[in-house]
Amino acid sequence: MKIFNKNIFSIFIIFTLSSLVVTSQNKAESTFKNVKYKNLFLEAGYKKSDINKKLSKAYYDIFEGPNRVYFEVGDSMAYVSDVKNKDARTEGMSYGMMIAVQLNKKEVFDRIWRFSKTYMQHQSGPREGYFAWSFNPVTMKKNSPGSASDGELYYITSLIFASNKWGNNTGINYYKEARRILDAMWKKDGTGNIYNLINTEHKQISFVPEGNNYNWTDPSYHLPAFYEIWAAYAKDGHEEFYKACADTSRVFLHRATHPVTALNSDYTEFSGEPHPTRWMPAGFRYDSWRVPMNIAMDYVWFGKDKDWQKGYAKRFQNFLRSKGLDTYEDQFNLDGSRPEFILKAGKEPKLRHSIGLVSTAATTALISNDKSSLDFVHAIWDAKLEPYEDGYFDPYYDGLLYLFSLMHLSGNYQIILPN
Repeated sequence: MKIFNKNIFSIFIIFTLSSLVVTSQNKAESTFKNVKYKNLFLEAGYKKSDINKKLSKAYYDIFEGPNRVYFEVGDSMAYVSDVKNKDARTEGMSYGMMIAVQLNKKEVFDRIWRFSKTYMQHQSGPREGYFAWSFNPVTMKKNSPGSASDGELYYITSLIFASNKWGNNTGINYYKEARRILDAMWKKDGTGNIYNLINTEHKQISFVPEGNNYNWTDPSYHLPAFYEIWAAYAKDGHEEFYKACADTSRVFLHRATHPVTALNSDYTEFSGEPHPTRWMPAGFRYDSWRVPMNIAMDYVWFGKDKDWQKGYAKRFQNFLRSKGLDTYEDQFNLDGSRPEFILKAGKEPKLRHSIGLVSTAATTALISNDKSSLDFVHAIWDAKLEPYEDGYFDPYYDGLLYLFSLMHLSGNYQIILPN
């Protein structure tokens, strides 16, 4: 009789916990359905047909045109290449998957995922479930076995969205693949010097989940919106932790951005203080460009930090205006001055008015109610993904940020709900 009672009690507990998870998810989905995705290009006066053409052309240029970064392999795989560096990176691969699921390009999504799983994901050892951040598609070998944490972040979220959009019975069980990465992440306890993607003490994403790189971060990896999605749909028992990570990332961004210029360093300590590396001093550059777009996404999708985010957008826009809306350069010291290492280095690395930064800056208009913010929208509308005057051309990083920006500003980058 006692055994029977214990069994009944166990069933009751399981049923209760399951009911709480379902109730929580239903509540989240109800909230998600109320999110309004602005088409700022429409508000800026552009025709819907022209907006659709611009988005389609950007996708064509990056995925199909002569300067594409997407390359098919055989009948069922494809990779996204950083064409300048001649490698496939988890950054670009996972970005490609996010673009594909948002724009309903299932074949593209599936091809990229199959390549990622077959050639880049570790299938055994301490890194099992994680991905090699750089892969050589010519030699078909990993350039480096280590992981860059943002790649896994995008892989997981895009797979969850694919599960919601297409289900899990069309050839790939997207949810199972997302859970495999997450479940593997929670098994990393330092064995082989490999850790959780998220520093569990600080509740912040690590720069690299390996060795001492586990103990600092990259502000552009902070995507509180993605953690909210995990909390709603991962169903792995870590919902409260992911919510706490989202809140922590929002507070972190307060600390990591300059109070006047709103600029952030490429790499930082968990405190938000700059983290200089042996290859680059602290400063706003490259990775930093993604932060405005990440903040804009969180503002639109969840709006849990609106007051600060509005102030951030105003500071950031004002700073760029002070440098000339059509001429501001793409690297700065955090106080807005020109970086000294650029001056010492001569021609390399060169400062430009980069379309990648123009793209992400434009998304801050989604945060602001000030009509003058539309100046940034017009700027990205007029920008062209083509070589700069000095011949430099980056259809990979510039191109992917450009496409992301057009998606956000046209209302085509959304929380994907289950069908």
